[in-house]
Amino acid sequence: MSGRTVLERFPAGGPRGSWPAEEFAQARRLEGLSAEVVMDLATDMFLVVVRGDAAIDAAA
Repeated sequence: MSGRTVLERFPAGGPRGSWPAEEFAQARRLEGLSAEVVMDLATDMFLVVVRGDAAIDAAA
């Protein structure tokens, strides 16, 4: 399956030196999820997503 699940959304205009999407994704990776950060240009948001089979496990 090639789907993805969005775990969280963060505005792109965060404070200088702050990376909340990356920090959230890292915390999910420490929990065993293969979370990654992608940019949604249409909404100007960073999305933390899991892809494929990991998306199915995260949704459960």
